[in-house]
Amino acid sequence: MAKFSPLMVAPPLIFAGLAAMFVLGMNRENPDVLPSQLIDKQAPALTLTAFEGTPLLTDEVVRQPGLKLVNFWGTWCVACRAEHPMLLRIEDLLPVTLHGVNFDETIEGAPEKYLAEEGNPFTTLGKDLSKATKIDWGVYGAPETFLIDKDGNVLLRIAGPLTQRVMESTLVPAVQKALAAETEQGGS
Repeated sequence: MAKFSPLMVAPPLIFAGLAAMFVLGMNRENPDVLPSQLIDKQAPALTLTAFEGTPLLTDEVVRQPGLKLVNFWGTWCVACRAEHPMLLRIEDLLPVTLHGVNFDETIEGAPEKYLAEEGNPFTTLGKDLSKATKIDWGVYGAPETFLIDKDGNVLLRIAGPLTQRVMESTLVPAVQKALAAETEQGGS
């Protein structure tokens, strides 16, 4: 009679566990959306350094009335450069104010030079030299954009560039929903 070893059962059980994890992950509500722990919570504090000649993005700005977009970007980021033309037009397309956080720059003066050459779409701007803001906001790639309401709460996180498709499928509906909620609150 052959001996039975518990180690013979381990590989099929490990495979079954991994397969179940992959199936559950693929059957999420929307597998293209990366979740954020910040949704419906106050936007984290900002620890930023000012760009010369540009108003600084502060906590007070994030909590001002109106809808805001906070865009995390870097000149080293190819996708950030690709979304830049959309950022230049976004305040004309939507009732939002655009704010920028530049991070992970390695070349001194690169952001200022880039914005001078390509245009500055941001109402306020700041450099995340300490990387504290990036960490507090849960940013791990670029670009990432957050929709913030009139009270400073995070309504939406978009990981990746703002393209026409992302605008139509994700950002515009979220802005419309936020405006409807503001109107409803104002009328009650």
